[in-house]
Amino acid sequence: MVNLEDLFKDKTVKTKAKTEILSSWIVDKKLSIKELLEFAEGAKDPVKATCIEGLEFATKQDPAIATKEVFQFVTDALKDKAPRVKWESAKVIGNTASLFAEELDKPIANLLVNTTHEGTVVRWSAAFALGEILKLNTRHNKKLLPTIESIISKEEQNSIKKIFLDSIKKMAK
Repeated sequence: MVNLEDLFKDKTVKTKAKTEILSSWIVDKKLSIKELLEFAEGAKDPVKATCIEGLEFATKQDPAIATKEVFQFVTDALKDKAPRVKWESAKVIGNTASLFAEELDKPIANLLVNTTHEGTVVRWSAAFALGEILKLNTRHNKKLLPTIESIISKEEQNSIKKIFLDSIKKMAK
């Protein structure tokens, strides 16, 4: 039986290792998504971010792990104050957007807000997720493409511009 409380209380286990443990528990179905989300919801920001990062690792391996509840949770978490919660949530959305193509309005709106965040990693992660959404060629692209082109013109970080530009190239294929 896995225990989230015990995992996070154990100071001998570093954060990165906790993320890997969480991810393996999720992938191996030793930890239910419902249990993880309930735990993360009431957790302090660093713990919540690690829970979301565990989801990010797991959804990178198998996007289908993400339920509607996961997608809703990370969409809402994009509005959190903590930058790490924002960027980990954006990565989960990027990994899973193709599964929720009909439910992208709110994530897109929240991600667009994060493209102006002062933190480079928050902007980079928002670019990743928006780029993945752009590649899906949904009805959103009509509005999203000009908005992203405007973001590119204002963005100072070349690494972030490159994510958007690569997505636009892949979208054209």
